[in-house]
Amino acid sequence: MKIKIDIDPQHEETPVITIQVKEWTDEVEAVVKMLRQHESEMPDAKGAAQLKRIVALEEDRSILLQPSEIDYIFAEKRKVFAMAGGRTLEMRMKLYELEEVLSSHGFIRFSKSVLGNLDQVDRFELSFNGNLCVYFKSGSKEYVTRKYVHGLKEQLLDGGGQRDE
Repeated sequence: MKIKIDIDPQHEETPVITIQVKEWTDEVEAVVKMLRQHESEMPDAKGAAQLKRIVALEEDRSILLQPSEIDYIFAEKRKVFAMAGGRTLEMRMKLYELEEVLSSHGFIRFSKSVLGNLDQVDRFELSFNGNLCVYFKSGSKEYVTRKYVHGLKEQLLDGGGQRDE
């Protein structure tokens, strides 16, 4: 893949991205998806980031959550739940769907059944079996299994839960 950037004061204010390819490939699709995701996260005219809100259920009510309000998301008995503000809320989406949507908001896989919000982490404690115990600012805790510890360390070394803003 070649990348060409043309900087010229006579260009219009809004950047224009042109992709020239012989055929549509997975690589092209990934680039387009990344650009669209980045575009949806860009600040609007007022400077506010356009964060997606997520619908959760509590009893018979639907609740709109900002990703920043969620400590972690977990699957249990074929249902998906979010821990937010000390409350357990049922989610309508599947865990893998939430992982895809929330990865750009600081969420990372902690185990086969748990996604954690790195922006809400207070501290870590290493367990004797190689797992990490994660304590959230809200006081709740969850575990990172050995399989996912390496990915978490990499994410933290690359800037933690903070995204490019």
